[in-house]
Amino acid sequence: MAPEDLVATHHSETRLAQNLGEIVRLLDRHRVLEAMAHQQEGPKRDLLEQLQHRQNVAELNKRVQAMHAADLAYILEALAPEDRLSVWKEVPPQLAADVFVETSDAVRRFLVAETDEALIVALLERLNPEDLAFVFSSLPEEIQARVSLTLESSERSILEETIQYDDLAVGHYMTREWVEADERQSIGDVLRELRARGSLPPQTDHIFVVDGRHVLRGMVALPTLLVQDPATPIVALTGEEFVSFRAIDEAKGAVSAFERYNLVSAPVVDERNKLVGRLTVDAVMDVMRDAASLQALRSGGLTQDEDLFASWWDSARNRWPWLAVNLVTAFMTSRVVGQFEGVIGQLAALAALMPIVASIGGNTGNQTMALVIRSLATDQVQPNRARRVLNKELTIGVVNGLAWGLLVGVFAILIYWRLTLGVVMMAAVLLNLVVAAIAGVLIPLGLHSSGRDPAHGASVLLTFITDGMGFFLFLGLARVFLV
Repeated sequence: MAPEDLVATHHSETRLAQNLGEIVRLLDRHRVLEAMAHQQEGPKRDLLEQLQHRQNVAELNKRVQAMHAADLAYILEALAPEDRLSVWKEVPPQLAADVFVETSDAVRRFLVAETDEALIVALLERLNPEDLAFVFSSLPEEIQARVSLTLESSERSILEETIQYDDLAVGHYMTREWVEADERQSIGDVLRELRARGSLPPQTDHIFVVDGRHVLRGMVALPTLLVQDPATPIVALTGEEFVSFRAIDEAKGAVSAFERYNLVSAPVVDERNKLVGRLTVDAVMDVMRDAASLQALRSGGLTQDEDLFASWWDSARNRWPWLAVNLVTAFMTSRVVGQFEGVIGQLAALAALMPIVASIGGNTGNQTMALVIRSLATDQVQPNRARRVLNKELTIGVVNGLAWGLLVGVFAILIYWRLTLGVVMMAAVLLNLVVAAIAGVLIPLGLHSSGRDPAHGASVLLTFITDGMGFFLFLGLARVFLV
């Protein structure tokens, strides 16, 4: 990243933090002033309260209108429900439509539930069909029906075509705004058409060249058009290879391509290679943000996006599935320990040392699993390479097991002055790190091969394996060599 990019990022984050701080301070001050007005005695108390409230609303409205939609979306997500509604009510309609698109699904559902249905419909009418399709799945069915009726036939067609794609497909994120040229045109013809347009769609860096059947033939960079002879046929500039996507392709593959080739936009085609859309870098950023958020949630066993300030009941239900799995695995691990109660009773030091074996195994497994999950996300791990990755991680597990097993073994000897205890400790650490390496590779690969998100609940399964096997190995070796 260039120095100027770092400065810009710092300024953006600083501005965002300042905006959030100002809104919070403004809301806090309003509460204090309105409480003071309410405490006033006399016949004019109601009038004072009304005047104070109007002043507060005007001040908040002025501050909100000066903010960017993305900043407002962030602020709404960071505020408690009552403050969130206070700010939301002061967002002007056109800005509110943009904020509605920018905010998370969880907060969007909250706003829909707390806002009058007619106002939500009026807000959604301001969105273009593609943005509407982006938020459509988070709307109640009755609102979906009402909004659809307000659309013109062309807009309704775009909406219906977009929502037919899966939320993880390129077609869900593509725009239908692009600049194209017929392959029979000259560069001069194309330049005249561009001037006649007056403006270009956002992130336009290429002209898409199509034939008479609207089949994509290639693309030409805008700077290239400007330096070529106007009499040159535009099709003559389309010889180089280019990147395109099918509308049904997974969007995460497009993210990798945009990053690899530094793309600003790319054409989207159907199964017959006909041009149907354009994928832009801002849409790819949305994909990356959604994927990162979902992976962070699923790695902790959460089933869906959760509003930080949602009701305790909704939040509790969201966490139940993998908590139930964790409870079962914890019970199974406890039974492993239960099989060695006699051993632990004879040598109390085992109870103090066995968490070390489980902990270092869990840490090793998490490191391995994080690398494998990232590699799966970037398509770096193919089935024919899985064995090589497993062999490498096994080697690392053995090396680390020997090094750290020796360290903890010496630690055990120094604490308890028993050589065999240190040897058992070292052997248990070595074997559990090997188990952790195997689990760290096979768990995400297994989830991925079964069509599941490799991060979804993987940490719960890994903890079960490293804890259960760590206790079993350590206590089993202790039974053989110490008791």
